[in-house]
Parts: sequence; C-alpha cells; structure tokens
Amino acid sequence: MAKEYARTERLGEQLQRELAELIRDELKDPRLGMVTVTAVEVSRDLSHAKVFVSELLDAKRAGTVKALNSAAGFLRREIGKRLTIRMIPELHFHYDESIEEGARMDRLINDAIESDRAPGDRADDE
Repeated sequence: MAKEYARTERLGEQLQRELAELIRDELKDPRLGMVTVTAVEVSRDLSHAKVFVSELLDAKRAGTVKALNSAAGFLRREIGKRLTIRMIPELHFHYDESIEEGARMDRLINDAIESDRAPGDRADDE
C-alpha cells in the first residue's frame, strides 16, 4: 500500500523544489517578500496540489497568499515547461502556520522552564 502514494510524494517534492525556484527567480510581485515553500500535497489523481508557504515577515500573510494564487496560472505553465508529466496539477496556495505554532510552543516551554527556576523555588532552598 505504501507504493500507491510514492508517485504523489515524489511529485510533491519535485513541485516544491521547482516552485521555490520559480517564486524566487521569476515572480516580481511587490506583495511578495521572502517566501518559503514548506510543503506540497498532491491529490491522488494528480489534478490538484496544495502548496504551503511561509514568509519571513508574516505581516504580509494575506497579500502573499493572494499574490501567489493570482500567479498560479503562470507558475503552472512554467512548471509544465520544466517537468515532463502529462497533467500539471492546479496550484492552491495556503499559508503554513506550523512554523508560527512551533515558535509559540517553544516560547511556552521556555516560559514554563523559567518560571520553574524562579527565586524562592523549593529546589533552590535545599
């Protein structure tokens, strides 16, 4: 059963590499900053691809996703020129919040550790 999804995973990884390069080198939209393609999920029938992106400055989050979705046709055409596959999936861009969520969890853990080290703690008294 693992082989059933191997092609979609390989295509997702290849799309991730190509899209990262295209966004960096070809798109000149002022709404885009330093965009990172974090993951690509391709549907089983290879007709759709969810592209997850993050940006260094997340203040532009809505503009980034909107700009990428408006450039999806151009990106799809350029991918068609680079890859030799029969069907190029439709691209749907989504903001990847996992990086922000990971940073938030890291802050919570660090805050909990710092509060345990607070003066007057029982470990310090012994």
